[in-house]
Amino acid sequence: MSAAPALRGRDMALVLVIVAVWAINFLTSALGLREIPPLLFTALRFGLLLLPLLFLMKKPPSDQWPRLAAVSLCIGVVHFSLSFTALKLAGDLSSPAIVLQSYVPMTTVLAWWLLGEKVGWRTCAAIALSFLGVLVLGLDPHVLGNPVALATMLASAFALAVGTILMKGLRGLDVYSQQGWMAVFSLPSLLLLSAWLEPGAIANLPEASWVAWLGAAFAAYASSLLGHGLYYWLVQRHPVAQITPWLLLVPVGAMLLGVAFWGDHPGPRVLIGGAMVLAGVLVIALRAKVRPRTLAEPA
Repeated sequence: MSAAPALRGRDMALVLVIVAVWAINFLTSALGLREIPPLLFTALRFGLLLLPLLFLMKKPPSDQWPRLAAVSLCIGVVHFSLSFTALKLAGDLSSPAIVLQSYVPMTTVLAWWLLGEKVGWRTCAAIALSFLGVLVLGLDPHVLGNPVALATMLASAFALAVGTILMKGLRGLDVYSQQGWMAVFSLPSLLLLSAWLEPGAIANLPEASWVAWLGAAFAAYASSLLGHGLYYWLVQRHPVAQITPWLLLVPVGAMLLGVAFWGDHPGPRVLIGGAMVLAGVLVIALRAKVRPRTLAEPA
């Protein structure tokens, strides 16, 4: 059995494109959320994404509809709406980008509990390190002053972890069909929730500036269509565990963008806690080389 080719040249450049796109998405989404409420912003993202995917989507096998609907609820409705809500509440880019990575240890725990996957002591230690890092980060004065944002992003990460476990059972769908059907399932719910919880938001949408629309368009086309398209193309050529460690540069990039363009001033607890979270995620990703595991990536 031949070893998988190492990441180099073009493929390494594509990984860095994904990292850049997903990091920039935190900034452009935060800009859009200044004018468009989170639920409507999420609906707009899916609406824009659905337009080109209508021509690429394939009908799923008949037995996949219930699972596809559950994945769409967990990721499309709950995860994305909560993550955008947390990004709006947080007031910074650094802490939400780091806390979102806690979905990796959450997914590992759920895979052990629900799927019976074996988890060694090194992975357990990495999971504990990641969650301890979240606690350290949460004690930062800036984060501690807004605990709702931290709790919301943790809930978003948990929804992504549950959706990832459910996604493992999906069959007969490529990445664009998955994204397209997720948009079909999620869009009506998000619009109804926005009409109920964000009164007047839909009526005021035409008043949003080009910056807000650019944020939604970037989330749809750059982060999801391009980012996920490249990611799934790469995982067909390389083991997931070979790519995942590089994706830890996403929250680092988001933090740097936050400092440069958003006025972030991450304190020592954010830096220390963030390092602990990412170190734990890195160990889990490296351990996946021993026991391969597929982790969905946030978009």
